[in-house]
Amino acid sequence: MRIRDWNRSLQVRLFGEFFSNLSFWMVFPFLAIYFADEFGASMAGLLLVISQIFSVGANLIGGYCADRFGRRTMLFFSATAEGFAFILFAFANSPWYESPTLSFVAFTIAGMCGSFYHPASQAIVADVVPEKDRSTVFSVFYTSINISVVIGPIVGAVLFFNHRFLLLLVSGILFCLVGLALRFLTEETLPDEVKQQLKESGGNGWVQVVLNQVKAYGLIVKDKVFFLFIIAGILLAQTYMQLDMLIPVYMKDVIDVQVLGNLFGREWTITGEGSFGILLSENGLLVVIFTVFVTRWMTKYPEHKVFFFSSLLYAIAMLIFPMTANFWVFLFAMAVFTLGELATVGLQESFVSKLAPEDMRGQYFAAASLRYTIGRTIAPLVLPLVTWIGFTWTFVILAVLALLSGFIYLLTFKEYYKRQAKNN
Repeated sequence: MRIRDWNRSLQVRLFGEFFSNLSFWMVFPFLAIYFADEFGASMAGLLLVISQIFSVGANLIGGYCADRFGRRTMLFFSATAEGFAFILFAFANSPWYESPTLSFVAFTIAGMCGSFYHPASQAIVADVVPEKDRSTVFSVFYTSINISVVIGPIVGAVLFFNHRFLLLLVSGILFCLVGLALRFLTEETLPDEVKQQLKESGGNGWVQVVLNQVKAYGLIVKDKVFFLFIIAGILLAQTYMQLDMLIPVYMKDVIDVQVLGNLFGREWTITGEGSFGILLSENGLLVVIFTVFVTRWMTKYPEHKVFFFSSLLYAIAMLIFPMTANFWVFLFAMAVFTLGELATVGLQESFVSKLAPEDMRGQYFAAASLRYTIGRTIAPLVLPLVTWIGFTWTFVILAVLALLSGFIYLLTFKEYYKRQAKNN
């Protein structure tokens, strides 16, 4: 499915989100450094955890609101509110006023707005794209995000520390413009039958809204297939979350200064920190170049085999890393790691869209994000684990968790196929 054949709402989203994601990634990678300088490392860590908790709650509420009030309404509200949060962030770092506390508040609000945004944006794809094309569409959006991830930090490394006020102000304005574009250039995609159900149900007070939300997520938890899918995702997250945690610590520990070779009469060396930077660039570049190709390739095979294959690749990568301290082997391990990542990029959201009833798509996508939020909460535990059992056994445990997730994925699809056969 070519981009020019997409629904206009998706085209506007793709174009607008590229600039909003670019703005976000020019700021986000440097916030930990900023807050550590202002509050100290320990307090900064605590504040970031608190911010994450608010974002998790906002994500779940955002899913309910996307099904209740409509996709376009939530996209407009979230993008615009995030824009104002960035403008507030800019004000807290302006030539006239500086406040780290207000900066944290603004950052937390921006994070919550982003969490409000994502369930509605994913539900739109499920609303307007035929099932057979959803994996490709999701992979295109994933590629767009990763282009932002590659470019944003490079630009932000200069602007955030030297022109922070201007960067935050322009970012806030861009988010507001994206919000306006989503409001006036897109159409509401919430299915008509769902709109009718909401109309017939009438207005509810906030207490009833909260009770309805709790009831709706209770139904999601009782969905056995979806629940297994979440458990497998949380286990697998323990491997790919290590790209920002265990892997850089390990490379810094095992690579002091390594000679890569001689070229033009000059000896080329690399440090642990430098080698990790190259691996990050390799990961981003491979994602940008091969996401759509790998997704189309994987759609030719049964989904349960693709998910198991992805978990297997992650496990292999985890076993390769502790085998050596050679930089070139690390490059190969990262290629395997990235292929595992790309194998299920579009298939994951596509599978969620198949499980979700039309009137609960936003909530299902929000609940599906628990794979990442819970995974991100547990993943840092590997660092104290290293001090107890060492790097090698820690990587082995991660590989076992990846394999376990693969078998749970097989069980997930076994239950899914049984459900499909029963319904047919």
